[in-house]
Amino acid sequence: MSLEAWLANRWLSPHAPDPREIKELLDAAALRLSTAALQAAGYRASRDQKHYRTIAALPFILGPAAQELTEFLDRCRTKRHDVTYESLSSISNPEADELIEAVVELDQRLRNWLRRNLPTASEG
Repeated sequence: MSLEAWLANRWLSPHAPDPREIKELLDAAALRLSTAALQAAGYRASRDQKHYRTIAALPFILGPAAQELTEFLDRCRTKRHDVTYESLSSISNPEADELIEAVVELDQRLRNWLRRNLPTASEG
């Protein structure tokens, strides 16, 4: 099987890559991973500054070594907020590359934390 075969079977449809859309998906991935970490630790962010608190909690969960990653993700969160609500320019390609690296790092740190602290969640 291949993507072309899936396309022929109508399981997929053509889609032109949109850099802004990809960047938004990466930002959403970082927030979802942060949410997974917070909930795996037994907490859920309240309404007040929910996205900020979800990301800011990472060093409490993953340890102080996650502080730099957390600060970067928070800068991305702030920029996403500005783009969404203030109509400012979107993130640059180098920032998107850095965000990809940050999401990969967060994913790995969270998986390691889950293996140590909540093994049943990391099975499968």
